[in-house]
Order: sequence, then C-alpha cells, then structure tokens
Amino acid sequence: MRWLSLLTEAEMGMAMFKSMSIDLKGEKELVSMRKAAQVVAQTHKVLMAAVAPGMSTLDLDKIAEKEIKDRGAKLAFKGYRGFPGTLCISINDEVVHGIPSAKRILVDGDIVSLDLGAIVEGFYGDSAVTVGVGSISDEAKKLLRVTEESLHKGIEQMLPGNRIGDIGAAVQRHAELEGYGVVREFVGHGIGRALHEDPPVPNYGNPGTGMRLQVGMVLAIEPMVNAGTADVKVLEDNWTAVTTDGKLSAHFEHTIAVTENGPEILTTREG
Repeated sequence: MRWLSLLTEAEMGMAMFKSMSIDLKGEKELVSMRKAAQVVAQTHKVLMAAVAPGMSTLDLDKIAEKEIKDRGAKLAFKGYRGFPGTLCISINDEVVHGIPSAKRILVDGDIVSLDLGAIVEGFYGDSAVTVGVGSISDEAKKLLRVTEESLHKGIEQMLPGNRIGDIGAAVQRHAELEGYGVVREFVGHGIGRALHEDPPVPNYGNPGTGMRLQVGMVLAIEPMVNAGTADVKVLEDNWTAVTTDGKLSAHFEHTIAVTENGPEILTTREG
C-alpha cells in the first residue's frame, strides 16, 4: 500500500533528506512480523487461486477478509485513512488503490492487482501481486514478468551497507530497459509497528545515494510499472490511481527484512 499520498519527485527528494526515525527490529519483533507476513502470503495464495472471470472485486475482498480473520489476524487496510476495503484491487490501467465493488466484474483477459495487509501481535505485513484473469495477452504476461523481476532486482540490493538509492536504481534499470514507465508518485516504505514507517523507498534513483541500510530494517518494496509512460492520475474517488495513457499497469510488493545474511522475504508464498 502507498506511503502517504501522491508525492512529486521534488517533494520526495526533500523527504529523503529530512530527519527520519528508523525502527530497527530485533529477533523478537521479527517473529511477530513473520507471522503477519505469512497471513498475507497465504491469503494471497487463496486469492490467486480464486481469481476467475465473472467474479466481482467485492467477492475477492470478502474472501480476503475471511481468510485474514480465520488466521487470527486483524485487517490492516480496512478503515486505514478511510479506505473502505480489505483489499486494494486494481484492474488493467488502474495502478493502485482500486476500491472493491460489486459492480466491478472481472473478465477474461484482465490483469488484476491484489494489495493486502494484516496485523499480528501489533505488527504489520504488506504485499501485492498482479495476476491474469483467464487467458491474457503476451503483452500483459511480459509486463507482469518484468514487474516481478524488477521487485526482485530491488530486493537483491537489500544488503547491510547498501543504500536506499541502490534499491530504486535496480528496479528502475530493469523496468526501463524493457521500455516501461516506473511510477514515481507512489513508493515503498518501512513497515513494522505501523503500516507506513520511515524510510520511504522510491522505485527509482541513483546507486550509492540515500540512507544506508542496516540490519533490523524492514521495508515494503513495491514497484508499480506501466506499459506506457510513468504518468498517473487519481480518480474522483480520491483513491484509485490510473495510468494517464490508459495502458496496463502491474504492481508487485514484498515485506523484506535486512539481515546479516542478506534480505529475508517475510511475505514469501513459498514458506
């Protein structure tokens, strides 16, 4: 889920240099964060299996809410800053923060982004995935593949001593080499006792710049990549962001801890 609200690049540059309070997590905190992250991961697995033509986005939202509660966790998104759903569900040219609705029906060939959060023992997990509905085009398949690859390129940079700019630069480089636009108005974020903590983590930047990564930092890295330009706009509901050129957008996100042995993906769906 987004860090704060729409930010211009200039505003983001200023934010990156302001004094920040970084909450480093020890092993006790990471135990709780792993629990929250796995509620998110396993709920995503259920949702990914459920996505099909004819479903409404509200149907998926109800599944997510039940899965989270059945696992003994709390909903992270519902009511957060007024957001009405358990899931942010964004279809095709919707970049992020789509609101679940009984009127939004999935059809064959759509791509749908499912952004999800949960709380366990006072700690948050956050992750997003974009999947195809039925049979999707080769163009859409490539966008999904490259966006997920971009996420993992960023995660590879989450080593102690590296910098925030190394993450964004890796994401940006991989996506733009394929001719895609990397969204700048929405960025990743620290996560832990709050859904959004310092530092903000842009999906673009220059290597060797920004805050240095430390063991105990936990970040939500979340590239949003557009098939066309990077430009987005927010609709009148004040939540749903869409591409300005009407082209497809994909969104992938994991919650990751910086450890002495490298990045640990807490929201892995393999665990």
